[in-house]
Amino acid sequence: MTSEQSTPSAPEAPETASPRRAGIRYALGRAVATPLARMVYRPHIEGRENVPRSGAVIFASNHLSFIDSMAIPVAAPRPVHFLAKSSYFEGTGLSGAASRVFFTSVGAIPVQRGGGQAALDALDLQRQLLEEGLAVALYPEGTRSTDGRLYKGRTGVAFLALQTGAPVVPVGLIGTDRVMPVGAKMPSVKERVTVRFGAALDLSAHGPASSGRARRQATDEIMAAIHALSGQELAGVYNEPPAAGPIEKIKQVLPHERR
Repeated sequence: MTSEQSTPSAPEAPETASPRRAGIRYALGRAVATPLARMVYRPHIEGRENVPRSGAVIFASNHLSFIDSMAIPVAAPRPVHFLAKSSYFEGTGLSGAASRVFFTSVGAIPVQRGGGQAALDALDLQRQLLEEGLAVALYPEGTRSTDGRLYKGRTGVAFLALQTGAPVVPVGLIGTDRVMPVGAKMPSVKERVTVRFGAALDLSAHGPASSGRARRQATDEIMAAIHALSGQELAGVYNEPPAAGPIEKIKQVLPHERR
């Protein structure tokens, strides 16, 4: 695959978002939610000893269900942050307040979703979290797999790892798509989830973050580790959203680096 060799432009920090440390609300939410979720869903957790207990770390996982971002923090032996749509924090009334409390308590940080500047802002926010020595969870596929296959990884995770020096812990999630399939409003308690943490990856040998080749090779190493943990069928292509028009269709087939 041809990848661009130019250095990604350094995104400016978003004006309205800032990294937030695990405060009292998160600590209380984690203390309540983690044992409750483990009691209800009885997850199989493997490889917790592979997770560094301190310092920056990136959890790079396959993505099958909405609850993946809850499964990883519940299973991990340390606090984990992930980015969530800002709309989850903007509701009004009792339901809006409940949504804000829930997502904050599980380590979610609001961001504007989308491409262009929004994507660069999200990348920069994740870098700030890592520079604070925190743990973040990311999905190299970019979006959920609706057919259960493992899609090609985008290079944003590798870029962050190479730029910050943070190790990458690959994660294989199994069964989250059965617990809460796409379109389901509530998770099922009849199914069990398996969360597998692989050995931490030091990707620095691939080269600097400014190298497109290094980003691509590091991404392929991450995806190979995820595949070994999840056992999914490989799709061999990117998980692209439906093209909105003819220009987007052309852009999807042209050689370019997916971030």
